[in-house]
Amino acid sequence: MLENAVSACPPAMWDDAKIPVPQRFWYLAYHTLFWLDFYLSEREQGFAPPAPYSLDELDPAGVYPGRAYSKSELLEYLAHDRDKLRRTCASLSETRVAEHCGFASRDMSVFELHLYNMRHVQHHAAQLNLLLRQGTDSAPPWVGQGRVAPGDA
Repeated sequence: MLENAVSACPPAMWDDAKIPVPQRFWYLAYHTLFWLDFYLSEREQGFAPPAPYSLDELDPAGVYPGRAYSKSELLEYLAHDRDKLRRTCASLSETRVAEHCGFASRDMSVFELHLYNMRHVQHHAAQLNLLLRQGTDSAPPWVGQGRVAPGDA
């Protein structure tokens, strides 16, 4: 659903300068992908997003990227996150899901962190779809099941 929302966003809505940065379409998509990537890591220490992204999203002062990321950049980041999700899920064991997650700000198990992360992505995917509906009177349809990656069938 996140991919469909990003793909459906028209250029006029992508980086509308009349809207504050934290509410711009591109930024909401970026924010979602950054935190998905972050929480798919085993711990916060040593986390580094792929280029061209930085750790500014972690700054409590609310530092925003110096430029709007393009649709293609964010779709590439989504592909990175999907690959990381597949690897992370493939490595989970009963023991690992019960362990405390490696994030000091989250007092929860690895399993609970994955649910938290999923809820965060769905929250923002719904927000982006609402923006599309309000801005274009159209939004991508509901997606009830993800695509199977090549070799995962």
